Amino acid sequence: MARTDTAPAFKAHDKELVPRMLVRAMFGLVATVLVLVTIARVTDQPVISVPPKGEISASRDINLSGDMAGSARVTALDGTVIADLTPQEGGFISGVYRVLVRERTKHRVALEGPVTLIRYETGRISIHDPSTGWSADLMGFGADNARAFARLLAE
Repeated sequence: MARTDTAPAFKAHDKELVPRMLVRAMFGLVATVLVLVTIARVTDQPVISVPPKGEISASRDINLSGDMAGSARVTALDGTVIADLTPQEGGFISGVYRVLVRERTKHRVALEGPVTLIRYETGRISIHDPSTGWSADLMGFGADNARAFARLLAE
C-alpha cells in the first residue's frame, strides 16, 4: 500500500512582508524625533503645549471618597454632604478619587484630606491636591467629565 502525502509543501516567500524602504523610513522618522527632542531638552526650549490657565475665578476645598463600583461622595470641609453619587452618576469622580489615593500612597501621605477644585477665567477646571502637589486639568477628560466637577463648584 502506497502512502501519498496530501499536506501542502511550505513555499519560500520571495516577496518581503514589509517593504525594506518602509522599514528604513520608519527608523528615519524615529531618529528624527529623538534628535528634535534631544535638541529641545538640551537648549531648554519652553513648553508651548501647556493650556492657558488665566486667573482663578472660583475655587472650593472638598473631600472626596469613592469605591471601585463607581459611587462617590463629596463633602465640604465641615462635613456637609455636597453630593452622594451612585455608580452611574459618580464614575469619573470616583476614578479621580482612586488616582488621588494612588498619588497619596506613592508620596506616603495621609489618604484623607482636602483637594481644591479650581475654575479659571478661561473656563478650564482643574483639581489640585495640596498634600502631594498633584493636579489635573479636567478639561482633558471631556466636557461631560469636567461638567461633573463644575456642578460641585456651583453647589
